[in-house]
Amino acid sequence: MENNKNHILIVDDDDRIRNLLKDYLSENSYIVSTAENAEQAKERLEYIKFDIIILDVMMPGQNGYELTKEIKNRIKVPIILLTAKGEVENRIKGLELGADDYIGKPFEPRELLLRIKNIINKNIKINFKSKHKVGSAEIDLNKMIVYLNNNSKKINNSEKKVLTEMLSNPGKIYSREEIGKISGISQERSIDVMITRLRQKIEMNPKNPKYLQTVRGSGYVLWIE
Repeated sequence: MENNKNHILIVDDDDRIRNLLKDYLSENSYIVSTAENAEQAKERLEYIKFDIIILDVMMPGQNGYELTKEIKNRIKVPIILLTAKGEVENRIKGLELGADDYIGKPFEPRELLLRIKNIINKNIKINFKSKHKVGSAEIDLNKMIVYLNNNSKKINNSEKKVLTEMLSNPGKIYSREEIGKISGISQERSIDVMITRLRQKIEMNPKNPKYLQTVRGSGYVLWIE
């Protein structure tokens, strides 16, 4: 048994599944809270900081997709969706709304446990690993410095937040709205200027970026070799 202190919120209107998962995850040393609908979940989120949310898609009232979108617009917390639907479209919909993973019902609790561990371990790695390579550039998040071609350039706090998020999810497309929420910058023009500054710091050829690229009509993406 592992010595975890991660706090998980399970949101599911099915009493049996909710209680089964609570017992199983508690046995694996997680702290577990539950909610039977979206309203209860939002009440819990008002006063508890969770490390991950396990969220059922099909619930009466506000469904899991709607709740995922609302939560992701407010706070940064990993979400795993539980769904009885196996169609690819439904899986894609959940990921597009910001879900970090999904698992179809019925499922083995052990599989869910492994998915939880993968997400938490990924977050731990990005939090504790301060130096990252992007092409020829080395980014030191702790010192807030980028080293490239024997030169060093400082990054500000907004740039650090954006880089930390993008380094956690290479290949994920971030809209201007998402980048604005991460960085605390509201104006689209200011967001574009910040991306241009970051390219000047991490790209060998900022005018023809190889790593921090624009996805036309969608936003920006960071690729790592």
